[in-house]
Amino acid sequence: MRTIGIMIGLLLATMGAEADNWPDGSRMDDWFLQSGKVDVAQLGRQYVITDYGVSTDSTLVQTTLIQHVIDLCADKGGGVVVIPEGTFLSGALFFPQGTHLHVIGRLKGSDRIADFPVMLTRIEGETCKYFPALVNAYEVDGFTITGHGTIDGNGLRYWQDFWLRRQWNPACTNKDSQRPRLTYIANSKHVTIQDVHLVNSPFWTNHVYKSHHIRFIDCYIYAPTEGIWEQDAAKGAPSSDAIDIDACTDVVVRGCYMHVNDDAVVLKGGKGTWADMDATNGDNQRILIEECTYGRVHGCLTLGSESLHNRNIILRRCKTTNADRVLWLKMRPDTPQHYEYITVENITGHGGRFLFVHPWTQFYKPEKRDDMPLSQCNHIVMRNIQVETPVMLDVEPSDKYKLTDFWLEGRQVY
Repeated sequence: MRTIGIMIGLLLATMGAEADNWPDGSRMDDWFLQSGKVDVAQLGRQYVITDYGVSTDSTLVQTTLIQHVIDLCADKGGGVVVIPEGTFLSGALFFPQGTHLHVIGRLKGSDRIADFPVMLTRIEGETCKYFPALVNAYEVDGFTITGHGTIDGNGLRYWQDFWLRRQWNPACTNKDSQRPRLTYIANSKHVTIQDVHLVNSPFWTNHVYKSHHIRFIDCYIYAPTEGIWEQDAAKGAPSSDAIDIDACTDVVVRGCYMHVNDDAVVLKGGKGTWADMDATNGDNQRILIEECTYGRVHGCLTLGSESLHNRNIILRRCKTTNADRVLWLKMRPDTPQHYEYITVENITGHGGRFLFVHPWTQFYKPEKRDDMPLSQCNHIVMRNIQVETPVMLDVEPSDKYKLTDFWLEGRQVY
């Protein structure tokens, strides 16, 4: 029966019919098709932070006071922590089970890394000690971030420090620059981030790890792509990925606008010669990205550079206005990778290159492994593409990976 399902899925792919099945032919859960949004009024008592001693002075870093409101909300049985009109400056905040965040005004991150304590976290395909995000939620069920307000990472000083450090040491890594992310969700389920503006992140904008049934709905995600450093006006916000999906299953990104100085939706899961043996790493499966608009981004959908196995990924009904690449498969020679059953369909707009497959060797560390699996990409379908681009397929062959069953508009190209 599984073989028949796969054959049906491939038949639909070559026929050009968009179906509510995954690329391997398996049925898409009804959860992925639900269009309803979270009703904040149904989430319990609302705790407006200014009712509990938080000042309206936008120059004060008020991490402790805001965290006190969050903890009080949790202690009273849960509810919604509300950021009202105004600007409220904070370091790392942690939302326990039963709490939610509703943003009307502006929650703004401190530009002092000292306001983000070093702790065990997940970053760049590794579990290690680093800095948490501005908004953090671990091991929660049903957490939501809502509202039409803004979560602002206040990233300018971090970005400038990064480029200055790179000027001093071109081999400086992303982590060396010591920057927080904007949101980080880990080991959680049934999480929704909707309507909110997520801007100016010092590092990755949204990072979700080892979680399932996660939704990003109608979010505005922005970081500047130039003009942030007087020594080089072409420099933008480094490593400001819009959404990093790291070892997760069942994720929807719908109706979002993304304009960042790096990749938009990125699939991660681990890196290194032995990454597939590390239990802190993992696969991404059943990821649906639809009805999104991309401004300036490096890649609309990027698999890698810290990625192991990705299966059943759909990018559909999206528009790109200025993407360098639409589908980018980053192939690390030091990491066993398998990207399979990926469909990109009904894409409009214009950009640099549509499909980009090249070896990725930035900061990689090859080690000797006698049983090193050959990386591969297979069952990649691209159809109903109306993107103006000078280069449709930019693929570099390599003895480090194998490409099979690539289809463009019903024609096999690899």
